[in-house]
Amino acid sequence: MALETYKKKRDFKKTKEPAGDAAYVGDGDSYLIQKHDATRLHYDLRLEFDGVLKSWAVTKGPSLVPGEKRLAVQTEDHPLEYGTFEGTIPAGEYGGGAVVLWDRGRWSPIGDAAYGFNKGHLEFELKGEKLKGRWHLVRMAKRRGEKHDNWLLIKSDDEEARGEGDPDILEEKPNSVKTGRTLAEIAKEAPGWSSETGKIEKEEGPTETVEPPGDFDVSKIAKAKRGELASFVEPQLASLSPKAPAGARWLHEIKFDGYRLIVRIEAGRVKMLTRSGLDWTTKFGKPIVEAFKALPVGSAMIDGELVVENDSGASDFSALQADLSDGRGDRFSFYAFDLLHLDGYDLRPAKLVDRKAALSAIVPPGGTIRVSEHFDDDGSLVLGHACRLSLEGVVSKERDAPYRSGRGKGWIKSKCSKRQEFVIGGYVMSTTSRKAIGSLILGVYDKGELRHVGRVGTGFSVKVAEDLFAKMQKLKAEKSPFASKLTADEARGARYVEAKLVAEVEFRAWTGDGHLRHASFRGLREDKPAEEVAAEDQAVEVKGPKERPSSVKLTHPDRVYWPEDGVTKQGLADYYMEVWPRIAPFIVNRPLSLVRCPGGVTQQCFFQKHGWKGMSNAIKTMPDPQNPADEPMVMIDDRDGLLGLVQGGTLEIHPWGAPRADIDKPDMIIMDLDPGDGVKWETVIEAALEVKRRLEAAGLAAFVKTSGGKGLHVVSPLTPSAGWDETKAFCKAMADSMSADEPEKYVSVVSKAKRGGKILVDYLRNGRGATAVAPYSTRARPGAAVSAPLTWDELGPAIGPAYFTVSTMPTRLASLQRDPWEGFRKSANPLPAGEKKGRKKAA
Repeated sequence: MALETYKKKRDFKKTKEPAGDAAYVGDGDSYLIQKHDATRLHYDLRLEFDGVLKSWAVTKGPSLVPGEKRLAVQTEDHPLEYGTFEGTIPAGEYGGGAVVLWDRGRWSPIGDAAYGFNKGHLEFELKGEKLKGRWHLVRMAKRRGEKHDNWLLIKSDDEEARGEGDPDILEEKPNSVKTGRTLAEIAKEAPGWSSETGKIEKEEGPTETVEPPGDFDVSKIAKAKRGELASFVEPQLASLSPKAPAGARWLHEIKFDGYRLIVRIEAGRVKMLTRSGLDWTTKFGKPIVEAFKALPVGSAMIDGELVVENDSGASDFSALQADLSDGRGDRFSFYAFDLLHLDGYDLRPAKLVDRKAALSAIVPPGGTIRVSEHFDDDGSLVLGHACRLSLEGVVSKERDAPYRSGRGKGWIKSKCSKRQEFVIGGYVMSTTSRKAIGSLILGVYDKGELRHVGRVGTGFSVKVAEDLFAKMQKLKAEKSPFASKLTADEARGARYVEAKLVAEVEFRAWTGDGHLRHASFRGLREDKPAEEVAAEDQAVEVKGPKERPSSVKLTHPDRVYWPEDGVTKQGLADYYMEVWPRIAPFIVNRPLSLVRCPGGVTQQCFFQKHGWKGMSNAIKTMPDPQNPADEPMVMIDDRDGLLGLVQGGTLEIHPWGAPRADIDKPDMIIMDLDPGDGVKWETVIEAALEVKRRLEAAGLAAFVKTSGGKGLHVVSPLTPSAGWDETKAFCKAMADSMSADEPEKYVSVVSKAKRGGKILVDYLRNGRGATAVAPYSTRARPGAAVSAPLTWDELGPAIGPAYFTVSTMPTRLASLQRDPWEGFRKSANPLPAGEKKGRKKAA
């Protein structure tokens, strides 16, 4: 990481941490650990590397017991002069709290440090005043939504190691190696201390209200009234509508996926209140509270939503729940969308646009607290764009209206998918664990009675399933809480609980008998009473024919294939049934190469292109006409075949580029753009556009999709006429031509040694027997990403290579007016005649 991140997080007018501007020269191998009493006590490990201090926050501090793993969260690079810093970072600043220089010395890598760091296993030796001997830093696979790399700090078994019963080095030697001081002694020297300049005296200034910047004057806001700050204001709620309203009277905001909170600020005291008035201030930790304290206000009441954003930048309720469960508070952001009171003035009678202008005046840009931006475009346009990006939806608000508590027509919410709260009335045990739930039994209140609406059996990570099981044990009930008796199928395996917990669930539709179809758990809603839960969209229930039952029975449907993302075998089956009409043309009646992970992505995975013992009868095989003596190849010919692949733990589907009926005449070509380390996403997009230009110059159509991994695939449909050799020669000529024209950007050679900072234009997907991942196929890697077809005008920075997932792709598809690859087969043309003869013509 560059020092830009370090500098962006700090205001050097307020903190005396080194700014990193001086021409400071390090020793080249310095090592230190700073004991840091911020939101939580932790130990910051820093190793001098490439002119900066590579940094990790070791949450529990280092352990001298061999094999004992300590979580080390990689943080921003620090300047070299930070190695001498000891003192107090002022409250309200990033990392506010006392800092002790706990250890210092030298480090030396064992092997190539750069190679080890990039590969995620850095072995090294420390020669510190406290820590010595060999150590390991091992990078863990990234969980969904994590913005930092998590590593494990592990002591090697050497002469410096200690046994489990030996004294803990952290307790044995707690003081500074620089001054001998303790954290408490440094903290007493508040308001601040710098090891470079000594005490930081408190700045003189007003003790009452701090005015917002600029010419902003709250008293000048039309219709603002003088008034005391209320203890709580019931929030304004939106009414559900299938369409976003149009017209100039409305503005539109993206609907967030988090906890709605009313934040009350008065004389430096902050309260974060739920929509029912519960005080949840302590639930979210100190950093978010300190961020509100830092706002330039004396008193205020702010309406907004607390969220955790995933890697794609979208708010993610499941990630928020996971962070709360893990006790994390470093990823919280608060999107403020209304200001109800400010410094003695009640702003609720004022226009929304004036309230938002005041909000923008007191919330600085780029921080933990952000103003929710709005759009003035037509509501349907904003909603369509949000849904194509798989966001939750849009909230439309009357721009000139006052703030009115309660649900009304002044705010309209339009959702991209069906999603709401349901009451948990029972559960079914997991088939793979004795301490986890497998599914939840759900209901809604209808005229005071709890009506059964079905089950949800996916969306649970392993930890969430275990946490839910623990909660269920405290709510055991002898009888069903549902008003009507459940059928034998509905009651099978059911264990009932008191109807007190509320789950947020996303689902595709209502079935004809009033049950949820393809439901996925998103989290518990502790901020909403169970008795208030009713079906939001009963009036638009789908009363259609039931789906044809499948011949494939899923065993252990609650087996978690993506543990961190909560996608189970049933969830994967539901996803593939949703996308079946779109994926079928690319995988049916074609030889398939599969990536099977029967135990999920964290267990052993392997390629499979032939049948296997226990394979579902719905999966078919076909011989290779050129090699009839070889084992038959796997294929499917219907929807049940796809479910058979799911049952067999198939997490990636790679079809041949030719159908069974004409196996030696490819009907598509695929150019795989695989970026090396350090290549920007914008450069990959430029490469895709360049491939498109060259294909079109050769008379071929071009379509684009994300790989679900790191890059992009550009695909061209062919009229089956040329053979594999001619097709591969054409693709190689194009790749070679791109590499020759811009050698600084592209390579056509697979060797990793030649790919640093460049894009591999991989043409080898187009040989006989070679395959590439199918459109809409999932990928066998953390994140549950899918390979997503796009239109060319969608290609941009907002959509990365793994942007769409099993959870978000159905929402996107439901919002599309047309297929992104509409006319794919109709666009097919034969391979140009010159290339069919093998001549390497520049594209």
